[in-house]
Amino acid sequence: MKFGPVPTGDALGCVLAHSIALPEGRLRKGVVLGADDIAALRAAGIGKVIVAALQPTDVGENAAADALADALLEGATGLRRSAAFTGRVNLIARAPGLALLDTDALHAVNLIDPMITVATVPAHHQLREGDMVATIKIISYAVERDALARAVSAAQGAIRHAAPTLERATLIITEIPGGAGEKGRAAVEDRLTALGVPLDAVVVVPHLQDALCAAILRADTPLVLVLTGSATSDIADVAPAAVVQAGGWIERFGMPVDPGNLLFLGTLGETLVIGLPGCARSPALNGADWVLGRVVCGVPVSASDIAAMGVGGLLKEIPSRPQPRRPKG
Repeated sequence: MKFGPVPTGDALGCVLAHSIALPEGRLRKGVVLGADDIAALRAAGIGKVIVAALQPTDVGENAAADALADALLEGATGLRRSAAFTGRVNLIARAPGLALLDTDALHAVNLIDPMITVATVPAHHQLREGDMVATIKIISYAVERDALARAVSAAQGAIRHAAPTLERATLIITEIPGGAGEKGRAAVEDRLTALGVPLDAVVVVPHLQDALCAAILRADTPLVLVLTGSATSDIADVAPAAVVQAGGWIERFGMPVDPGNLLFLGTLGETLVIGLPGCARSPALNGADWVLGRVVCGVPVSASDIAAMGVGGLLKEIPSRPQPRRPKG
C-alpha cells in the first residue's frame, strides 16, 4: 500500500485518508474515490488529496478483518461475529459461558504485522449473552496478502466459548449465633443464574462438622457450594473437614486472589464442592467467581490453576470487607 498525497486526477480508485468538506456535501474518510468524487474535488479547486493506494499484493481492510475473524472462530460454537466495517469485526457471545483463549496463538497473530490486531477479554472471562469477546481491527486501509495469510494460519481456532455443563447446584449455609444467617444467598444465586444454572436447594445447618457432613452427603446435585457462618481459617477447619469426613478430598485450600483468599475446592465422588469465601456474600467480583465459572463450564481447575490466578488476582476492594486492606486513619 502506498500512502500520501497525490494529484487529484491520479486518485481514482484510491482510498481517501481524511474527510474533505465540499460545497455540496462531504467526502468521508475511507471512501474509495470514484469518477464523480474526482470531478467534485476538481470543481472545488482541490488539486491534491491524501490517499491510500492499494497494490496488487494488498488485501483491503474489511476483507482482511473478515478472513482473520473467520480463522479465529474456526470450530467455535457459542460465538457470533459482526459484519466488517472500517476494518473492524467484533466477536460476540451468543450465550453465557467462558472465553477460552489460545494466548500463544493470539500473541503470534499480534506480532506478525502492527496493522493486524486482535484485542480480547482476559482468558476464562465470564460472558453473558451479547458480551464482546474480541475485536479484530486492521489499522491501515490494507495489509499485505502474505502477512494476512500468516496471521490467518496462526489464528485458527484461537478463540472459543465454553458453555455451562452443570445443570443444578446446592447451596449449604452454616449458621453461628449472631452470624450472617442467609445473607449472601441472593448473591450466590445471582452468580449461578448468570451462568444458566438453577439453585436446586438451599440448606441451612449449624456450623458444626457433623451437621455439615450430613448435609453434603444428602445433596444430590453435581455441584455443592458451602457458605459458612464463620470464616474457614485452615484446611482442618469445619467446612473442609466435613468434606473429608464425607469421604471427599480437598484439592486446594486458599487462593492468591484478594478478595477471595479463603476459598477451598474439593471433590466427593463425581460431586464438586466449593467452599465459598465470606466475600461471596457480596455481588462484587472475587476469587470465587473465577473458580465457579470454570467449574460450571466444565473447565478443569487444579491446585496449580488456582495458584496461577495470583497474577492479576489483586481485585477491587469491596465496602463490606471486615478488614480492609487500607484501614482508615
